[in-house]
Amino acid sequence: MQSKMPSLKALLLALFIIAVVVDQRFVEANFPKSMYINWGAHHSSFAGNGEDLQLVLDQTSGSAVKSKRSFLFGSIEMLIKLVPGNSAGTVTAYYVTSTGDKHDEIDFEFLGNVSGQPYIVHTNIYTQGNGSREQQFYLWFDPTADFHNYTIHWNPTEVVWYIDNLPIRVFRNYEKDGIAFPNKQGMRVHASLWNADNWATRGGIVKIDWNSSPFIARFRRFRARACKWDGQVSINQCATKSPANWWTSPSFNQLSSNQMGQLNWVRQNFMIYDYCKDTKRFNGQIPPECFKQQF
Repeated sequence: MQSKMPSLKALLLALFIIAVVVDQRFVEANFPKSMYINWGAHHSSFAGNGEDLQLVLDQTSGSAVKSKRSFLFGSIEMLIKLVPGNSAGTVTAYYVTSTGDKHDEIDFEFLGNVSGQPYIVHTNIYTQGNGSREQQFYLWFDPTADFHNYTIHWNPTEVVWYIDNLPIRVFRNYEKDGIAFPNKQGMRVHASLWNADNWATRGGIVKIDWNSSPFIARFRRFRARACKWDGQVSINQCATKSPANWWTSPSFNQLSSNQMGQLNWVRQNFMIYDYCKDTKRFNGQIPPECFKQQF
């Protein structure tokens, strides 16, 4: 009777294929291995066996890191503990971006405030160099007391911003209707802490109190479950529907009914600005995506 057990050769081949897929789709992102300090090196430090990152801002400089690799589609997540106390005028940023005048970008920015006043979560998306798509939220927790998860998820269908696994914003792909979508450029992951007191708090009215410095933002457990960018060939490779490209699964084409409930709860209770409703800003010419169903 012929054995139905797989041969050792077949088993080893299967393990090799799995290893390649994992290598291409997941970055177990120890900070020093996956990122480098590109600004304010004397203000940045890694700790916790590379799992923790600390960025510092004082009167001499802010600080920033960015990933060594670029990605196209997938999920980028980070645990962040924001600057405590009087953080007015400071901005802690966490985003993905390409380069050049026609760059794509997906943003989380956290606008500091005076002690006792809430942080503002400032989100934006750039396509082909065009931004001006800001939506802002208050948080439903103290983001300085502990670490919280902030995730950027994007695939050929939509971009979703998550906070602690709750969706807060969606930007869907309407490229067929002439609305640009970030699907043709690899983007690196960035994190920074910088002086933005010309606009960040009450439109720049409240300035940084340097007596409260140094300002410290802490980051932990950076994970990139995403398609590594290897040039133009990645445009099709990363968008192809396959088990390895898990983000192309139909389950990620649209929010579930439960996620829709979470999204509506956040937007009804904590959203404070939506560019789609700012008619004065655009002189009545609201951007075309505002008339499309986003979720």
